[in-house]
Amino acid sequence: MPSNRPSLPPGGASTSKPEDGQGSVVAERKAQRTRPPRMYQVVMLNDDFTPMEFVVMVLQEYFRLDLEAATQIMLKIHHEGRAVCGVFSKDIAATKVELVLAAARRSGHPLQCIMEAA
Repeated sequence: MPSNRPSLPPGGASTSKPEDGQGSVVAERKAQRTRPPRMYQVVMLNDDFTPMEFVVMVLQEYFRLDLEAATQIMLKIHHEGRAVCGVFSKDIAATKVELVLAAARRSGHPLQCIMEAA
């Protein structure tokens, strides 16, 4: 004797939706906008003990500046007490700060380098 029930797909789950609208969800599609990553500036601070040549070398090695740009930033650090060495994403800025501090410690200099939100 044939049954009047609809046949179920394999697995036993019914694919029919409730006809009374109960439990239905309507989702609106919103255009998502991604924001660019927040940028951070790496700042070197002046001290009276770190040689200017060392600061220039650090700027050239870790910030890929040419001799003239590195010298200008070093002079700004010397005269104004601080200068921005570059602006980077958070992870890159933190890495640069750690590299500069490690190089200063290895060389026995008290050079300080920090990062700030740009």
